[in-house]
Order: sequence, then C-alpha cells, then structure tokens
Amino acid sequence: MPRPTILLIDDDQSLRRVTEFTLHEAGYRVLTAADGGEGLRLFAQENPALVITDIQMPGLSGYEVLKKIKELSPAALVIVITAYGTVEKAVEAMKLGAYDYLTKPFSRDELTLTVGKALAYDGLREENRKLREELSDKADFSRLVGISESMREVFALVRKVAASEATVLIGGESGTGKELVARAIHSGSERQTGPFVAVNCAAIPRDLLESELFGHARGAFTGAIKERKGKFEQAEGGTLFLDEVGELPLDLQPKLLRALQEREIEPVGGTARRIDVRLVAATNRDLEAALGDGSFREDLYYRLAVIPLHLPPLRERRDDIPLLVRHFLDKHGKNPPVVCSEAALEALADYDWPGNVRELENAVERMLILRRGAGIELDDLPPKIRRPRPSVAVPVAGVLNLPEEGYPLEELEKEAVFEALRRNDWNQTRAAAFLRIPRHTLLYRMEKYEIRKP
Repeated sequence: MPRPTILLIDDDQSLRRVTEFTLHEAGYRVLTAADGGEGLRLFAQENPALVITDIQMPGLSGYEVLKKIKELSPAALVIVITAYGTVEKAVEAMKLGAYDYLTKPFSRDELTLTVGKALAYDGLREENRKLREELSDKADFSRLVGISESMREVFALVRKVAASEATVLIGGESGTGKELVARAIHSGSERQTGPFVAVNCAAIPRDLLESELFGHARGAFTGAIKERKGKFEQAEGGTLFLDEVGELPLDLQPKLLRALQEREIEPVGGTARRIDVRLVAATNRDLEAALGDGSFREDLYYRLAVIPLHLPPLRERRDDIPLLVRHFLDKHGKNPPVVCSEAALEALADYDWPGNVRELENAVERMLILRRGAGIELDDLPPKIRRPRPSVAVPVAGVLNLPEEGYPLEELEKEAVFEALRRNDWNQTRAAAFLRIPRHTLLYRMEKYEIRKP
C-alpha cells in the first residue's frame, strides 16, 4: 500500500523540520515548502493527499494558499496551523474550506491524530463515492450513505430491482431509511419521470384511509362535495410508496390486493378504473408473525413481498457511522465546517442507536446547536451516548510474551493489527470488532504500517 503524501507549508524552518520528522516517523511521505508560492507549485505537481499550511507567512498567507488550493481541487484536504490565542483565524480558514486546524504549540500525538483522522475521513469519502459510481446507472443514491458490507448488499439489490416492475417490500426498524431506498428504486426505474407518491398508512385515520388511497366519487358520503382522486391515481405512471403497510386495516387489505392483482381500483361510491402504478411498501413490523395471528392476509403478504429487501439497523453497520456523522455535519452545519473529535466519534460508534439513522441525525443536529467550542468533543454528546467504555480486565497470565530487553510499542500494535486480520480471514469489519476499535481506525493503522493481505 503506497504511503500517503503530505505537503507541509511553513516558513518556520525549525517547526517545519520537527513536523516533517514526526510525519515521516508516522509512515507518511512528506514534501515541504518554505512559502506559499513553492507550496502551490508542489501541490499542482504532486497532488498530495493532505496539505498542512501555516496561516501567518510572508508573501502568500495561508488564507491565500487555501483559496488557491480549493480553486484547483475543491475536495482537497487542508489543515491549517495557527498561533495560540488566534483560534478565530482558524475558524475563518474553516469557513474557506479547511478541514481542521492545529494550534501552536502542538504535540506529536495531536499532530498524528489530526492527520490520521483527516486521511481516514478522506478514505471513507472516496470509498463511498466510488461505490456510488459502481452501483448507480440512473438510481439516485445521493442520500444513501454507507460503505459497510450490509449496505453494499442493499445498494446492489436496489440496482437490480429498480429496473423491474416487481413489487418490493422493504423491512427494517424505524429510522433505517426505508423511504430513501424507495425513492432510489423509483429514480432507477423506467418510471423515474413519473410521480413518486408516499403515504404513511399509520398516520391516516382508519375511516379516511380508503378514500385517501382509492379516492371517492361526489356524494359518496357526507362531506364529499366533489370527486377526489386517491393516491393510486395521483401516482399514475409512477411509484406509490406505502409506508407502515403492516398497519393497514384488515378490511382494506382485499382492496389493496385487488389493485395489485388486477391493476384496478374502485373509488368509494364510484366505478372501477384501471391504474398503471408500481407499488413499493415498507414496514417495521414482522409481517410473517402477523400472518400467524391473523392481522395480515397471507395472499397480500406474498403479493407485496415479490422482492423482500431488509435494511440493517445502525448497530449492525457501525462502519458507516463516521461517514454518516460527517454527512450530517455538512448537511446541518453550513459554514464554517465543524469537526468531530476522535473520542466523540468512537463514542458515537459504540452507541446502539435504537432510533437508527434518524436518531443519529437528530443527535448531530442537536450537538451542532449546543456545542461549547468550534468542534464537537466528547463532552458535547448526550449523556446516554457519552457513557464510559466498559473496562477490560487483563488476564493474569497475560497475552504477551515480551523479551527481557524490551520491545517497541509500535511493533506490538502492528503485530496486533496483523494478527486480528489474519484470524478474521482479512475481513476488516470483523477484525475491527475483534480489536474493539472503529473500522476507520483499523484502516488508518493498516495504512500507517503498510499492512496488506499476503
């Protein structure tokens, strides 16, 4: 695995040398420039993975360097260095597109942690972009975020079923993104130019639901002063999405079954009419269990579940949490960009998220509003998420057999990462769980120590 290239721009020769040495020791290829002009020349020539630039420099300032880099490459990662007591300058740089900042004097650990976090995020961002390119012909995956194995399977299945006319039943806990998947199916289908109409069956009163879905004729009941088209007719030529279809009353289920089988609906008090609609349904209930207690018709279930698609809960796709956090920070944070600390990210990845992606988005939005500083730190998380990690007791016999003369800590870490990967058949998700670290941290360690499958 090639070493990431970092461009360091700083007019302070002493600081430049120390920083360059630290980054070399951490496993990076480092290019240095003593001024902004030379730094821009190297950036255009080398296309580094990351730029670290001081703000206060003679000639071109760090602000001007940042602006020109962003003009050349809007997605470029830039970390700025600012003097103690001038954090407002760093905030100004982040408004211009800087990823993060370091305040002088900074420690070796602070430097390597900030750099590692930036490169890990960039790796996740690039992997997600490539995955979308691979999966998407016409389907709109722009609002679906994920690189985990389970989400890769979802993306692949969505791509396959989108081109068909088959009815799809999307299962999964509340907040997993079922409507987003339904919209992706619609956008990837031949019906993409037609309407996408969404109905929440649980949110409409039972006595109004039939009229809402199938429409009614004038005078069909008290208050029906004119004919009204239902959701099926509103979705003509497009896709009708029935969310929480498991809440559909038993007496309405035969009418839905007829609409699916005969492609025909009968408005309340009206005559039957043909429809041309694709149906996608979703539920957070176990409909197979509902078949057993008689609350859901078996024939309707099998008509809906021609293609069953299950969305995993967030606790089963923890690899996606850092990417989702960054996505929601960008969505709700506006300018300046807000950074989430490594400790906060790890706590977010450890939490089980009973409300899934919807709960995570709400938490990020709340933290953006209530945060104490420029970024999101561990103390900014809600108490239920910020719970302490359970301590792990060290076995009396230990797991190490160290030589008497001592052994480098970095070599121990490298061996631990390699052994975890080997034991888990080089599956990165399982290896990260084995080491009790987030997957993006494992990827960073693999890159740092140039570990790859033999």
